[in-house]
Amino acid sequence: MLEITIKLSFIFLSFGLVLATIRLLRGPTLPDRVVALEVIASMTVGFIVLYSISYEVPQLIDVALVLALTSFMAAVGFARYLERGGQRDND
Repeated sequence: MLEITIKLSFIFLSFGLVLATIRLLRGPTLPDRVVALEVIASMTVGFIVLYSISYEVPQLIDVALVLALTSFMAAVGFARYLERGGQRDND
């Protein structure tokens, strides 16, 4: 039962990653692209943790934690850029 759940989780994460990549490439404004990039980073963290659980490699959880903190800092940087009057659309 656990194997089926893990496989379904990988499938759903893959589908979400494809949708977020489409939004990243097509998103009409810069904030849309920033949000899509943050979603991609979060799903990548999910992939790493799921892989770590399914193949019993606990060292990868540290990698996922570092990636989550790095993506959070990138999101804060983008938000500060947009708050200070950065470019908001692709005109």
